[in-house]
Amino acid sequence: MDRQLVITFVLLLCFSFAACGGDKKNEQQGMPTMPVSAHTVVAEDIPWPTEYQAQTIGSRAVEVRARVEALIEKRLYNEGDFVKEGQLLFQLERDQYEARMQQAEAQYDSAEREWKRIKPLYEKNAVSQKDRDNARAAYESAKAELRQAKINLDWCQVTAPVSGYSSKENFTPGNLVNGNSLLTYINQTDPIYIDFSIAAPDHMRRQNLAKDGRLLFPPENRYKAKIRLLDGGIYDGEGYITFIDSQVQASTGVIKARAVFANADGRIMPGQYVRLYMEGDVLRNAVLIPQKCVMLTQQGAQVMALDKDNKVSAVPVTLSVPIGDKYLVDSGLKGGERIISEGLVKARPGAVVRVPDNNPQQNAARK
Repeated sequence: MDRQLVITFVLLLCFSFAACGGDKKNEQQGMPTMPVSAHTVVAEDIPWPTEYQAQTIGSRAVEVRARVEALIEKRLYNEGDFVKEGQLLFQLERDQYEARMQQAEAQYDSAEREWKRIKPLYEKNAVSQKDRDNARAAYESAKAELRQAKINLDWCQVTAPVSGYSSKENFTPGNLVNGNSLLTYINQTDPIYIDFSIAAPDHMRRQNLAKDGRLLFPPENRYKAKIRLLDGGIYDGEGYITFIDSQVQASTGVIKARAVFANADGRIMPGQYVRLYMEGDVLRNAVLIPQKCVMLTQQGAQVMALDKDNKVSAVPVTLSVPIGDKYLVDSGLKGGERIISEGLVKARPGAVVRVPDNNPQQNAARK
């Protein structure tokens, strides 16, 4: 009896283990695959991204200086206002220069009368060559002194040499200034310059890509430019790159460059920092992938690719610069591959995953 019970018990255990094993096998065979979203890699021509930190400066920054020694009587502009070329800025004391002008006029009139008297007499041989030359020299000298006196008198009125925004005064009315005193500055802001620097390695890389036929320069190297202002907005006007230096600055390792923008409304102020975008280069057959597709590991960047059976494999990639929410890929992908964009964390090399037919990333790529 006991022996039969033991046999029965052993048989029940065997059946139980067999049933459990079968259940596990069936569960593994019927286990649902993990759903992921896939992105189809596309190779296409894209604008080459070039963005730089830049600073605005007036196209003409002019120092307004006194040309004669005199007291400042009046300042005739509001500091910081826009002034027009020829507008009166400072009035200097004129009395002494008016007196010199009158004296020069008297000397000129006297010399002119003497010259007019001597000239016909010389033609009649009534006076000597020396008398004629002395009269002519005195006349020309008086004429030059009169002209200089007029210039000095005019310089008592200090006018704006260019149109632009004025700066604060350096001397208040009542101060004595000499013939080289700096009175104020004027910044011509229309057009306005945008100065920026190109790193020498970046410039060299562009040249090498162009040499290999992968980068196309704009016709006649005519680059357009846009800027982002301090408030985050893109400036409405469009500028042009007018200067790229032909040498590298030894102290900084950069190449100086400049853009020019029309600025009739004065929205761009001199001295502010902006972001400049240089447009015109086109990168041929470029590969862009969403940044969320990339995994950064100790071995470097990689993506999870899918074959025709949706089997996962890790693919190392070499990344270039970010463009918006995407990465520019230098190597590792050529276009046409499918890579995982969502569900990346749980995907493992060798695993089989499920890509829904309504995958938005894949459908968008197909279109």
